[in-house]
Amino acid sequence: MAKHPRLSPVPELAVRTRRAYFDCKFGQLHVRTAFPTTGGFDEQVTLVCLHSREGSSRSFARFLPEIAADRSVYAPDLPGFGESDAAPSLSPADAARAVGDLVTDLRLRKIDLVGVRFGAAVALDLASARPELVRRLVLVGPPPMERIASINQQCLILKVKSDRADEPRWSLSALPNARVVELTDHAGDLFDADPQGLARQIGGFLGG
Repeated sequence: MAKHPRLSPVPELAVRTRRAYFDCKFGQLHVRTAFPTTGGFDEQVTLVCLHSREGSSRSFARFLPEIAADRSVYAPDLPGFGESDAAPSLSPADAARAVGDLVTDLRLRKIDLVGVRFGAAVALDLASARPELVRRLVLVGPPPMERIASINQQCLILKVKSDRADEPRWSLSALPNARVVELTDHAGDLFDADPQGLARQIGGFLGG
């Protein structure tokens, strides 16, 4: 009796990552992207990751493949950072306008946002200006809230240990639908230190 050849298991396809440039009102934005292997079918809401003043989209390099298993993810270098052209100012408002241009270019109707420190301020600015666009937010080191209007979207605040004396104080009064989670085991570059753990936690909050 002839023996049938043993079939090798089909290798699991990795999340696709790449880099690209998109136009905005201030020039070009350099953007890191990650896409699930499904080719766009049954994807969850697209996620946009916004870095701190100390970083760039590179801050999310290890995180993107972990969170992109079931959603497309975009991490731009905000204007004036990394490889993106500069805006007239390094304000959260200008950065939010550039991210808004990126989302319009991508023809996205709904997005979720992850923002770290300066990126958190940008996320709040965009959520305030375009509430119909931004569904949920994940914030690390959000700025003082009295400078913005109330944000009604569901929000997860990841509070990390910090030794910075200039860390801003903030209040939940402007975020009535926020939940705070303290990450006592992490400090510094959070998304580089534990990308898998963060992807599970953030993915669970964002849901479908």
